[in-house]
Amino acid sequence: MSFNTSLSGINAANANLNVTANNIANVNTTGFKESRAEFADLFSNSSYGLARNAIGSGVKLSNVAQQFSQGNIDPTGRSLDMAIDGEGFFTLNKNGARVYSRAGNFQTDAQGFVGTPEGARLQVYPPRTNGDGFDVGRVGDLQLLTTDSPPRPSSRVNLMFTLPGNAQPPALATFDPAEPNSYNASTGGITVFDSLGVGHVQTSYLVKTANPNEWQVHNYVDGASVGAPVTLQFSDSGALLAPADGRIALDPFTPANGAGVLNLGLDLTGSTQYGERFQLRDTRQDGYAAGKLNEISISSEGVVFARYSNGADTALGQIALTTFVNPQGLQPQGNNVWAETYSSGAGRTGAPDSSDFGQIQAGALESSTVDLTEQLVNMIVAQRNFQANAQMISTQDQVTQTVINIR
Repeated sequence: MSFNTSLSGINAANANLNVTANNIANVNTTGFKESRAEFADLFSNSSYGLARNAIGSGVKLSNVAQQFSQGNIDPTGRSLDMAIDGEGFFTLNKNGARVYSRAGNFQTDAQGFVGTPEGARLQVYPPRTNGDGFDVGRVGDLQLLTTDSPPRPSSRVNLMFTLPGNAQPPALATFDPAEPNSYNASTGGITVFDSLGVGHVQTSYLVKTANPNEWQVHNYVDGASVGAPVTLQFSDSGALLAPADGRIALDPFTPANGAGVLNLGLDLTGSTQYGERFQLRDTRQDGYAAGKLNEISISSEGVVFARYSNGADTALGQIALTTFVNPQGLQPQGNNVWAETYSSGAGRTGAPDSSDFGQIQAGALESSTVDLTEQLVNMIVAQRNFQANAQMISTQDQVTQTVINIR
């Protein structure tokens, strides 16, 4: 009986050493969670109950519990490296099965899919077709776009200026963009883009009329007139009265070089008339040419953006995180991933930085939670336990030998 009791102690100490060895071996494994050997005593029971002086039968390994504490977040500077600061697991698709990981050392495959080095693909909420947020009702594989960003035709030019309140009509009554004496001011050349992404120069010329607080705007693209002049009317306090909404629709313009059609509108909201000098306070337009992919960036909310040379940002998806009621119930699968079990409970998926989900830190990795000093101390303790149980067997052997030698 005592031999078996001591043997169970040796087996328990050996299991503790094995767990400690595994922890030490993974001290540099990204996203690794240290394990702890948990033990339970063995006690023989009978149908008649236990006597007060009954002795236990040893010990057994009851559980190897992983400790899901937060690891240190170490910056790497690599755009596809990600760390979760807080609760949650990266959601992965491994050959059609859903698995989970805290290791964010992702990379792309030949098709541009983002996943682990072993090929499990990172899951994201896809963007809605209308561009308004993400479809949180489903998840899919994250795929990086390697194509050029298509051009966006300019549809509006925002102009904000202050016209001089003491301005007089120009010396030349007939407007001519080539003659500076036929207009009071101009907005300069603003580059706008047609439907094919070809750039054109839009210019507005401002002419003071003989009527009080009244101006005319002549609009040109590439030196060609676009529509009839538009009249601006200001109040005595300098506020823009007409057009009432500050917007001017220009006639469609077809460039002479056969490029795409240009449909422009001007937004003069905020323009005023007072003072003695012309001031151009803002010039913006909403189009851009085709662009090359410059970089991939990820926000703290897990939104993955493709940034292009033309200044366009395209949202490719939002990273989906999953939490569990009992993370220790997850089944380790190797390669830094876990699988859901009955013990862990059903996973709850959501967006980063919402509810109790953690934030995403891009360009960083979560390090192993193994404390090397603590593990070395555990190793010494387990070794001493092993030696003590071995000594117990030796003592029992001596006692048995003594009994045998009684005559």
